[in-house]
Amino acid sequence: MRHPGLKLRMAVVGSILFGFYALVAGLLYLTFGGTMTVLAAVLVGSVLLIGAQYKIGKWGALKSVGAQDMPEDDPRFREIHRTVEELSDEMGIDKPRLMIADMGVPNAFAVGRKGAGVVVVSSQLIQLLDKEELDGVIAHELAHIKNRDVVMMVIGQGIATIVGLVAQFAVMFAGDNDIADLFLGMIVGNIVQFLVMLFVLAISRYREYVADSDAAGAIGQGDPLARALEKISNTDHSRSKVSEEASALCIFGESKSFLSKIVSTHPPTEKRIEKLRSY
Repeated sequence: MRHPGLKLRMAVVGSILFGFYALVAGLLYLTFGGTMTVLAAVLVGSVLLIGAQYKIGKWGALKSVGAQDMPEDDPRFREIHRTVEELSDEMGIDKPRLMIADMGVPNAFAVGRKGAGVVVVSSQLIQLLDKEELDGVIAHELAHIKNRDVVMMVIGQGIATIVGLVAQFAVMFAGDNDIADLFLGMIVGNIVQFLVMLFVLAISRYREYVADSDAAGAIGQGDPLARALEKISNTDHSRSKVSEEASALCIFGESKSFLSKIVSTHPPTEKRIEKLRSY
């Protein structure tokens, strides 16, 4: 079994997220009558909603950066397509759809699952990195698809949003439905969403280390990806056009303060580089 630590963490976090979701479904069931018909409607609605969250999350991430298909017959991208084909064979996954976007900064991310994955690379990343470094970044994104951790991230973000909204409206409707209840509901909703997201963020940080390790194994060394992370981190990211949701999926996204590190989607870059250079 590959990466038992990641699999175990995903199973635990998935169970916790399901618990939050089941609680919300139970509240809806009790609120709307508690009959078998209502229960069936809540269960079916929950399944459909989770599926919709995954589809919308994937579409939203691509739409937010204006991703477009990377033409395989374009001389600028032929080598990238060949690299992805070779690495996909090496990792035992289908070649994902390749897209390019103007993110304002050098970055890349993956969405989807095995057989329906998408890798998005920014035009700035292609300009910044040499071939070995770009290979390392692409291998990292392919590892996310192989490990199925992207699905957990997208669905987890969706569940956190829904649980937060339900908490917000529950507080509003439990009171007098006035302006004070509106503000209190917003505060409670954000706190609940934050608490749910803490579990998702714990997975997010660990999955980056796993993908780094897999990328180093796929290309035979960790130094190219380490060099890529150094170059990316030294870029001015104030010009980034990447949305908050898509940023959580990107190869780079670092916070400096202690509180920010607790809720960060990525581990410290210097620690990732140190680990990569030890392979």
